[in-house]
Amino acid sequence: MQTVMAADEKIRIGTRGSPLALAQAHETRDRLIAAHAIAPEMIEVVVISTAGDRIQDRPLAEVGGKGLFTLELEEQLADGRIDLAVHSSKDMPTVLPDGLAITAFLEREDPRDAFISNKAKSLTDLPQGAVVGSSSLRRQALIRKLRPDISVVQFRGNVQTRLRKLSEGVADATLLANAGLRRLGMADIITDLMDPDFFLPAPGQGAICIEGRAGDVRTDALVEPLNHDVTATALACERAFLAELDGSCRTPIAGLATVDGSGVAFRGMILTPDGSEAHEIALAGPVSDSAALGRDAGRRLRRDAGDAFFSSWL
Repeated sequence: MQTVMAADEKIRIGTRGSPLALAQAHETRDRLIAAHAIAPEMIEVVVISTAGDRIQDRPLAEVGGKGLFTLELEEQLADGRIDLAVHSSKDMPTVLPDGLAITAFLEREDPRDAFISNKAKSLTDLPQGAVVGSSSLRRQALIRKLRPDISVVQFRGNVQTRLRKLSEGVADATLLANAGLRRLGMADIITDLMDPDFFLPAPGQGAICIEGRAGDVRTDALVEPLNHDVTATALACERAFLAELDGSCRTPIAGLATVDGSGVAFRGMILTPDGSEAHEIALAGPVSDSAALGRDAGRRLRRDAGDAFFSSWL
């Protein structure tokens, strides 16, 4: 412990205040304690309200996109009020503020989407004209692609808020990240898990990332044992793919990289918001070329889809 910080120095972990965000921050805290034998009272979890949490009545695409979930945390990280920020990787913009960097990825949970309904066993089993609630443009587009007869409505809010809306009959079903439900101990509410062969997850889904100040030797040493190399390799590919496509909350983009030994395989997809048009790609290569593979996949899809396709997102 003494090799990475003084015995009387507190570590401040910044996080959003939702139950899932807190679960992720406490998982990070517990891993730091285990890795460095830190006294629990020396790690403080600092809850920071973000615009993305406060604005619930409009789609994210209308009010600023993914950065709404990270801006306030990054401001406090940059000025030293917190030492680390813990995020869901799928919420992270591909371009970070100057002076900040993703310094570790925790081992990824199951990246699949979970289907939840009291009225049907699966998305396929929903009756014609059923209503599915989702705030994700990717999920909305994939639902419309697979079931154009289904109505999709906006479903903002944390996990508990969305489940309450479901119980109130606002929708017949919803989709949430399996990883988040597992971290909350709520896997029992899942009706079905979506096969990635038909329903690709979001880039980064299921992975927790730690953001720190670039070049901060103290915090780099703290989080280094927490970094999971396989997850970091997969996320390098997925985030490069996203960056090549200028991915944001305005763009229905799906992608998943899997690592097997010395190789990485990637599948990516872009869709129009109504799900009527989609372009897919599958590539594989060595783990050393993971980021290059993601960039190549993004460039190929951009070329194949053409400028007209991308203008439909705006």
